[in-house]
Amino acid sequence: MALLEIDDIHVFYDNIEALKGVSIKVEQGRIVSLVGANGAGKTTTLKTVSGLLHPRAGEIRFAGESLRHVPPHAIAAMGVRHVPEGRRIFARLTVAENLAMGAFARRDRREIAEDRERMLALFPVLRQRLGQIAGTLSGGEQQMVATARALMGRPRVLLMDEPSMGLSPVMVEKVFETIKAINEQGVTILLVEQNAVMALDIADAAYVMESGRIVLAGRGKDLLDDENVQRAYLG
Repeated sequence: MALLEIDDIHVFYDNIEALKGVSIKVEQGRIVSLVGANGAGKTTTLKTVSGLLHPRAGEIRFAGESLRHVPPHAIAAMGVRHVPEGRRIFARLTVAENLAMGAFARRDRREIAEDRERMLALFPVLRQRLGQIAGTLSGGEQQMVATARALMGRPRVLLMDEPSMGLSPVMVEKVFETIKAINEQGVTILLVEQNAVMALDIADAAYVMESGRIVLAGRGKDLLDDENVQRAYLG
């Protein structure tokens, strides 16, 4: 059984159907990438999983439990954390306060402190920025804060939406190295990413979206070699 299963969901914005029967399986311990052009429905898919949007039809299950009518804060507490497009950090709070917000549902103070140290080991530059207002950080540093904040909740599944957006090529490389490191620590990842080459390269499984539908699915490396995918998304 998949840890996260999206089964034939249909999602609307008013009367416009944004997702037209999307089905995705995310096996435990895997990186699953979702690629496609702007407007294909990738972000809508992640927002629906995290409870920010609600499907009119279909089902979403996490560890066998339905998420269909579960509110976003409860989904987060269950172990599904969302690093949204554009990072969405608490810009007026310090880096330390942002990390503390990631552990909002936890009461285990000693383990929270241990996890904070783990985050500072994963993102060493943040140790020097703990007292800094998060909105004054660079784009790459803000992405680190957003990812570390989500990981402070000890997620079983991490939803990542365009983590490389607006970053320099050097920082993009670091972001993807970090995604692999997070996965190696046991966190399952569902990744939405415009950089299709890198997203497919690190993916165990991948899906291609077009106009609210899944049009291709397979191993990441296989899709990377697929002529149709290369022509449409890899130039």
